[in-house]
Amino acid sequence: MLPLKLDRPLAVFDIESTGMNRRTDRIIDLAIIKLLPDGRRETHEYRFDPERPIPPETTAIHGITDADVKGCPVFKQKAAELADLLKGCDLAGYNVLGFDIPLLAEEFAHAGINLDVESRRVFDAQRVFHKKVPRDLTAALAFYCGELHVDAHGALGDVEATLRVMEGQLARYPDLPQDLDGLDNFCNPRDPSWADRTGRLKWVQGEVTLNFGKYQGRKLRETVQNEPNLIRWMLKADFPQDTREIVQNALNGRYPPPPAPAVEPEV
Repeated sequence: MLPLKLDRPLAVFDIESTGMNRRTDRIIDLAIIKLLPDGRRETHEYRFDPERPIPPETTAIHGITDADVKGCPVFKQKAAELADLLKGCDLAGYNVLGFDIPLLAEEFAHAGINLDVESRRVFDAQRVFHKKVPRDLTAALAFYCGELHVDAHGALGDVEATLRVMEGQLARYPDLPQDLDGLDNFCNPRDPSWADRTGRLKWVQGEVTLNFGKYQGRKLRETVQNEPNLIRWMLKADFPQDTREIVQNALNGRYPPPPAPAVEPEV
């Protein structure tokens, strides 16, 4: 049993896909173990037709072939059902912040549904593991649980292994938060000056400002007016969905309100 105090469901999930590009690749396999605050758990598995050939090098990793997905539904056909399943859930998994959540958000966006990542807390077992003992999932299972990961690269097997790693981490580290607010802050700390979740956009003197590469420091408002080609590139490039949403809204004349100033503690 995962020793977490849940105030809403926690969806622990894993994805197998056609590749590693979060923008252009598609989901093939999706497994979700939904942990409920009353202690119950639900297991859900989905297989999708990605509507494109699965590269041989990808099949070599997870073993799923074009023949395996023939006749399966496409993601869009199950999107509403999945959105309902994940409604009100926090999210967890292994490297979900780096890969699974962005790819899932893209698939939902293709189906016309907003995953609303910002309202969800995240427990990423990889972030905990890499901060404590940098390794991969197989090594994590061996380190925390003394077990071999015999079902690596199967979505459900990876979810089961991730749950065991999460249990081992919570048991091993007494200083690790036991609630999702604390775990989300531990796994995914955010600079209060960031305008998006990953800090590609930043608040500077009340203005959303680009915060990457050679474009760092350019105000989004002025970039929309003076550099439309850069804006079009940002909308097509491999930026997270929430970053592109802010940019698209700016292109339509809608800008987020600046954050409230921090309140200084009374002395």
